[in-house]
Amino acid sequence: MWEQLLELGLDAREARFYLAVLSQGRTGVARAARHAGVSRTSGYDIARRLTDRGLLRTIEFGEGGRRGDRTLSELVAADPSSLFEEVERRRALLEDLVPQLRAVQSTAQSRPKVRYLEGAAGIREALFETLDWPSPICGIFSMKDLFTVPGETTLEEYVAGRRERGLTLRVVRSPARDIPQRWPTSDDELRVARYAPQDYLFTMTMIIGKNTVAVMSSSREAFAMMIESPEYAQTQASLFELLWAASTPAETG
Repeated sequence: MWEQLLELGLDAREARFYLAVLSQGRTGVARAARHAGVSRTSGYDIARRLTDRGLLRTIEFGEGGRRGDRTLSELVAADPSSLFEEVERRRALLEDLVPQLRAVQSTAQSRPKVRYLEGAAGIREALFETLDWPSPICGIFSMKDLFTVPGETTLEEYVAGRRERGLTLRVVRSPARDIPQRWPTSDDELRVARYAPQDYLFTMTMIIGKNTVAVMSSSREAFAMMIESPEYAQTQASLFELLWAASTPAETG
């Protein structure tokens, strides 16, 4: 019974106070407070809250039980069936509140989230975060800049991470910023590579996922950004497909 009262929304002191009044039938605040193990001052606050919720009511009478100049009062517990009314009031409140909360949640979820990550550590963090995205992903890579930051060892770790997760990458690379004979198209490494037209120069790397785009700068500016926005990701994916169609397939390794 104690636990059930707590589940109905009463705190521990309110539950003890309510049971104290219920068990005594009719009692004063001070006596109920002693019975519930709370201070008299707290007893008055609790009695007021429980009365407001319809679980207790106050009976006033004159001194000696007769109407007189001095008015006294005692507490009486409402019929326990009033707990049903308490539940219904809460249900009605929730039915009104939940749609409003969902509207707030929907607004928050639809708002793009942009994170700025600084330095070489930020570039590495952004790169490896893409390993948790669903397959496939696509990207525009500046290999010479990636060789500088985050570096060749990190790139090898990233390739191993993609293979382990079964994460397929379609990538377009800028010939002027490429590393010859490295990271060609490879079934084993789940990579399909193409070269952009000769006039296209990329000094930044972009990886495009279903809902997020990772942007990594060269070592000169040394930063990364994670842009979480389904609409932005879809737009970048569409632009990538145009670039992919204009690019030349790389040799198979």
